[in-house]
Amino acid sequence: MRPLVLLFAAFLPLALQAARVKDLSRIAGQRDNQLVGYGLVVGLAGDGDSNALTTLNSVANVLERNGLKIDPTAIKAKNAAAVIITADIGPFLKSGTRIDVTVASLGDAKSLQGAVLLQAPLLGADGRVYAVAQGPVAIGGFSGGTGGAGGASVQKNHPTVGIISNGAIVEREIPATFVQDGRIAFSLHNPDFTSAARMADAINVAFPEAAARARDAATVDLMLPPAYAGRDVMFLADVGAVTVTPDAVARIVINERTGTIVATAPVSLSQVAISYGSLTITVASTQAVSQPGALSGGQTAIVDATKTDVKEAKGGFTIVPAAPSVERLATALNALGVSTREMMAIFQTLKTSGALQADLIIN
Repeated sequence: MRPLVLLFAAFLPLALQAARVKDLSRIAGQRDNQLVGYGLVVGLAGDGDSNALTTLNSVANVLERNGLKIDPTAIKAKNAAAVIITADIGPFLKSGTRIDVTVASLGDAKSLQGAVLLQAPLLGADGRVYAVAQGPVAIGGFSGGTGGAGGASVQKNHPTVGIISNGAIVEREIPATFVQDGRIAFSLHNPDFTSAARMADAINVAFPEAAARARDAATVDLMLPPAYAGRDVMFLADVGAVTVTPDAVARIVINERTGTIVATAPVSLSQVAISYGSLTITVASTQAVSQPGALSGGQTAIVDATKTDVKEAKGGFTIVPAAPSVERLATALNALGVSTREMMAIFQTLKTSGALQADLIIN
């Protein structure tokens, strides 16, 4: 786990870098919308739903639309499965544009490997159809086995969820309004009062007639200059290219599942003394053969033997000097030689003691 701790120091930025307005924010009124739909996939080679009534009725409806009417109870649908389809449709997408979709099993299908999605409408929150999806599903994994009692099986990734790249065609454009009465608003991806004020100042330097001002920590308002009258798109393109140096909150994010630790540049640490140690408990089980003596009438038997060993490493008490920058903080903690899990515990204790000047987020 030691190399992962070293990565913590290697990938930390030395300082916040300037970024474009278009990368720090989005234009108010320019947003994605979510679509969802119900569909049927076929071609599952016996891994489909176990003759669920919903799936059988769906198969019957598909056959009826193709001119064949049949009783759903007479259908065997092990090669088919009911699925839920989700997608995000971005702004300004015109009719005929293709978007990606995600397909997830709704019933008890074992795998969507080899599945082909039949044509299915995708609806928005208003109940209207905005896209139609169809095509082969890619699951990025597999599952298989011999089946039966004691049969071996193997599974990679999650075989009941897949995607269809460019699998849906947009049928209805979602209107987006970004200029209202000559006014434009930018919404910051990471709301911050300092970043919003800096963005407004940078825009005013480049376009004084825009009269940009920070409404709050997440919104910057500006006017369309008279020189750009009738050229809204050109003005937004020019404003989007303006560079701003954003600010960031001192924050450390810890993901306990993956052992990842990420810190922002403003993180600082007061002078502290840290003691740490570890306790290791080992339990080993072995099997031995008990052989009875000659003419004893006993039987040879296998017996279990268990050995338990407890080791506790010696604790160390280290003085960590004040670290006003995140580089020095990472260097000081790496010098302790602790593992990633121990570093997580140290961060939590530092936050509780008040020595860590940063928000601590644990996922």
